[in-house]
Amino acid sequence: MTAEKVRIDKWLWAARFFKTRTLATEAVQGGRVHVDGARVKPAREVHVGDRLEVTIGEATFAVVVRGLADKRGPASAAALLYEETAESRERRERQRELRRMAPPLGADLQGRPSKRDRRRIEAQRAAQRRAR
Repeated sequence: MTAEKVRIDKWLWAARFFKTRTLATEAVQGGRVHVDGARVKPAREVHVGDRLEVTIGEATFAVVVRGLADKRGPASAAALLYEETAESRERRERQRELRRMAPPLGADLQGRPSKRDRRRIEAQRAAQRRAR
């Protein structure tokens, strides 16, 4: 269903950036969503032509709103609600390639890790989880 005005948290949920509206609302409140370069509140209305920057984990999507919906539908319909910019797509591809090429945690160790090494590896993994 299309509407004339839609809250940004509802639109993000309908466009399938987040699984639940609560997650979309928390992302907006946490400053991970910007409209035309400005931080917004969950009640902000989205209009066709707005440029959004959505950060999910390590990935940042730069999209232009092409349609409005306040109800969640199939993924094929959600894909029509926005258009990702070419720069955003290229940046995400580069990040994906860098992650793929990066050595796994603990690759610098020789043989079985010591207790100290295991603690260091676990601290690195925890830091990565917090950064997402």
